[in-house]
Amino acid sequence: MYRRNNIVKKYVLVGVGGRSMMFTEAFVEKYKGISQIVAICDINNGRLDLAAKKLREVFPALKCYSAEKFDEMLTAHRPDTVIVATRDCSHDDYICRSLEAGCDVITEKPMTIDEKKCQRIVDTIKKTGRSVRVTFNYRYSPPRSQIKKLLMDGVIGKVLSVNLTWFLDTNHGADYFRRWHSNKENSGGLLVHKATHHFDLINWWLSSVPKTVFARGERVFYNAQQANRCGLSDHARRCLDCKLSDRCNFYLDMRHVPLIKELYLDNEKYDGYLRDLCIFRDDIDIEDLVGIVAQYRNGAILTYNLTAFSPWEGYRLDIQGTQGKLEQLCQETSYINGDGTVQGGFIAAGTSLKIYPHFQTPYEIPVWSGKGAHGGGDILMLDDIFGSPKEDPLKRVADYVQGAYSILLGVAANKSIKEGKMINIDDLVKDLPAPDFEIEQEDNEIIPFVKKTKLMSGGIETKANIPQKVYEKNTFPAGNLRIKHSDIVSI
Repeated sequence: MYRRNNIVKKYVLVGVGGRSMMFTEAFVEKYKGISQIVAICDINNGRLDLAAKKLREVFPALKCYSAEKFDEMLTAHRPDTVIVATRDCSHDDYICRSLEAGCDVITEKPMTIDEKKCQRIVDTIKKTGRSVRVTFNYRYSPPRSQIKKLLMDGVIGKVLSVNLTWFLDTNHGADYFRRWHSNKENSGGLLVHKATHHFDLINWWLSSVPKTVFARGERVFYNAQQANRCGLSDHARRCLDCKLSDRCNFYLDMRHVPLIKELYLDNEKYDGYLRDLCIFRDDIDIEDLVGIVAQYRNGAILTYNLTAFSPWEGYRLDIQGTQGKLEQLCQETSYINGDGTVQGGFIAAGTSLKIYPHFQTPYEIPVWSGKGAHGGGDILMLDDIFGSPKEDPLKRVADYVQGAYSILLGVAANKSIKEGKMINIDDLVKDLPAPDFEIEQEDNEIIPFVKKTKLMSGGIETKANIPQKVYEKNTFPAGNLRIKHSDIVSI
C-alpha cells in the first residue's frame, strides 16, 4: 500500500490489543508521511483511550469508536483499508462488514477459525470484488525466504516429503494457555491460531495446497496432572490471586510488566478480560501436543508436529526431494505477547541450513539473517504493505485464498482429532480457487548419473554414494567439489 499521485491512503484499525502494536508503531514512525490512520475501534474503552493517546501525537484528528459503532466508523471515514487485529473468532465479522462497505482489508492471521466463517469470507469477496490480505510475516523472514529460493532453484529436485517439528517453549508456549487463545471457540486452538503460520510456509514452499489430513492431539502438559507433579494443585484461577507465586515457574505478575499492565491489568474493569489465567485450570480445551499427516495436491507428504512445552523455541525442518534433502534447524528468541521484547527473533548461533545431495558430498549454506521480530520478517512485510512494493519473484503477498488454505489444514486437523478419521479438505469450503502460487509440476525431471564424488577429508576422489560427513561453513578442506549455487559457501 503506497502513495499514488500524492494521495495518502486512509486506514482504520479494529482491535488495539497487543497484536495491533506492529501496525500502530509503523504508522507513527516510518510510514506517517505516506499512510494515515484516521480512526480506531475496540471492545475495551480503556485500551481504546490508551491507543488514541499515543496515535494522536502524530495523528491529532484520530477518532475513536466502540465496537458497536464499527459500521458508523466506516461510513464516517470511508477508509481505503480496514486493518483487523481482534480476537480470531471475530475476524470474519469485521472482514465481511468492511468488504460490504467497499473497503479492502488487511487482517492478522489466522484469517478466521473454522470452515463456516471461511465460507462467509469467500462468498463476500466474490460478491463485493474487494480484497483481503493476510499478514504472514514469516514469509518475509530471510531464513524462510531462503528456503523458498532454494526450492525454486531446484536444489533438491522435486519435493516429495516435508517433516516439520515446531517447538514452543514453556515461556511463549505457556502464554497461549493463560489468554483467550486457550478456548477453541475464540482461537481454533493452536492448530489454527499458531500453526496457520507454519502451514502457510509449507504451502508456499511447496507451491501447492493440502488435499487430505489425519491428526491426533491432546493436552498432556498444561493440565491438572502436571500441576500435581509440580506441587501446584492448590492453584488459584488466576496468577494475581495465587498464593503459590513463590514456587511456580509459570507465574505471571502483570503488575511488574509495564506494557502488559497498561494494556490489560489496568483495563480489566471495562470488559472483565483476565490476561493471567492459570495454565493448569480445567476449562482449557485446546491441545498442547499435536501431530498430523497430510497429502498435498502435488503428491508431497507432510508430517507435522507441534509441542507447546519445549525447553527451547524454534523448529526442525527436513525437506526430501528427488535429488537430495534440505535440512534446517532454527532457534528463535522466546517472549510472551506484550512483554516488550522482540517476538521470535533470529538466533544465528542456533540456526543452520544444510543440503545433502544424493551421491555427493553434503554442504552447509550460510543462513540469510534478519533483524527484528519474526526472524526479521515484520520490517520487510510492513515495508511491502505501507512502503513501496517491488516486484517479488518469491510471491510473498498472501491473499484470501492463501489465508484460507493455511487455516483449512488446521481446521481439518481439528475435525480429524474430534472424529478420528481422515478429512478431505476440499469438502470444507466451496468455490475456493487455487492460489496463484500453485504450480502443476511436470514429471520430466532428468537427473544426471553421478559416478564419483570427493571425500571431505583431503579431497580424495572415491565412488559415489558413500556417506559423507557434513562440514560447517568455515571448515571445508581445500580441493573439494564446487557446488554451483550463488548462496552457498565457496569450497
